[in-house]
Amino acid sequence: MSDERPLLADFPVVQLVTSRWSDNDVYGHLNNAVYYQLFDSAINTWLLRGLPAPGPDAPLGVVAESGCRFLDELHYPDDLVVGLRVTRLGTSSVTYELALARAAAPRTVAAVGHWVHVYVDPHTRRPVPMDGPLRDLLGTAVR
Repeated sequence: MSDERPLLADFPVVQLVTSRWSDNDVYGHLNNAVYYQLFDSAINTWLLRGLPAPGPDAPLGVVAESGCRFLDELHYPDDLVVGLRVTRLGTSSVTYELALARAAAPRTVAAVGHWVHVYVDPHTRRPVPMDGPLRDLLGTAVR
């Protein structure tokens, strides 16, 4: 991740999400773990909406790495947006960059995350190449 604050307009996939009452912590802002939940949900919602239903032998995307840089506080009841782009599309892994912003102020990104999925065989848990519809969908978000 660079030190530069990205613009939400630079992300080809944008999803609306909502904060919940239980997301605030004792300090009155969204707990850090919530950012990871929002990132994970945005990625998986996009994948589930863009791909055929996976069968029992379909490769699994497991999280190999994740991180977040917190730039501004977010609070309940903020309506939020998550931007998603693919920054690296490997043979068996994909790296996402994510941006989280208030829907009312989308030009000010409040957090920037990264997420790495490695696709593995569901039985052996060994990496397998991504191909077909999965690779095609991921390719639409490469930036």
